[in-house]
Amino acid sequence: MKERLKDLEKGLIGELALVDNKKDLESFKVKALGRKSELQQIMKSIGSLGPEEKRETGILVNGLKSGLQKKIDDLESRLNEQEKQRSISAESVDVSLPGRHIRLGALHPVTIVLDRVRDIFRPLGYDVVTGPEIEHDFYNFEALNIPPEHPARDMQDTFYIHDSVVLRTHTSPIQIRTMLKAKPPVRILAPGRVYRSDYDISHTPMFHQVEGLFVDRGVRFSDLKGTLLYFARNMFGEETNIRLRPSYFPFTEPSAEVDVTCVMCRGKGCRLCKDTGWIEILGCGMVHPNVFGHVGYPDDITGFAFGMGIERIAMLKYRISDLRMFFENDVRFLEQFI
Repeated sequence: MKERLKDLEKGLIGELALVDNKKDLESFKVKALGRKSELQQIMKSIGSLGPEEKRETGILVNGLKSGLQKKIDDLESRLNEQEKQRSISAESVDVSLPGRHIRLGALHPVTIVLDRVRDIFRPLGYDVVTGPEIEHDFYNFEALNIPPEHPARDMQDTFYIHDSVVLRTHTSPIQIRTMLKAKPPVRILAPGRVYRSDYDISHTPMFHQVEGLFVDRGVRFSDLKGTLLYFARNMFGEETNIRLRPSYFPFTEPSAEVDVTCVMCRGKGCRLCKDTGWIEILGCGMVHPNVFGHVGYPDDITGFAFGMGIERIAMLKYRISDLRMFFENDVRFLEQFI
């Protein structure tokens, strides 16, 4: 039995010397010390030996077992350390390598223009107010003096969620919600996304709009004109002028379309302005008395409102020819606005 144990020890130590990875080490553990190992078989046979031989064999077996376990533990520690060092080496930084270029993000041109509009009107005392994009018919149409037969209610233009619930077609409902809660004077700017069923080079189903409202006693049309001239010159330059052309909106009376000096030719006439020297940018007017009636304002209250598409302003400011470019997320287009 002694010779058998010596041969077993010599063979196992020789095999262990060839182990150089954790996977092979686990296999060696099973072979050397597992339940079906030769060492375990010898331990089971000790019971059939005589008293003296049993004692001697037990000492030899335990010595062999503890010796193997120590060698296995030492090898496992060395393998773990080697693996740790390899991991550290793989994660190390070569400071001599050239740095990686990190591409800078940029604000979207719509965001830039929207922030600019807010900055222009804040010194005039306008508060920025927001509202829901899913809107009730009352706020989107009825309270704005838009009767049931008006073309704006046609499903061809409006996204209907329900008979009386729509995706708002303008941010004017924010004006109604604000006036229902606040007494005059009211001076607000209402930015947000709006939705209309249209899509081509100059229209998208979703776009951004900003509307302004100033309500108080003694507000006049001349106040509206002065405010819009102030806006135009701050947005497009001090040399910019405006003109107002009579128009129609159901929620204002009188109503007007506002043109600014052409941003390309500065009023001389070009292809963009169709040789007129003017470019349309927004609609405006004095708030219709029927609108004040819906919100319960007294008869001596007057006010004006105006509304503009932010994409329209951005196209003029940055000379962008196709509205759809704002929504295509082309990095080559967007990174120009860093």
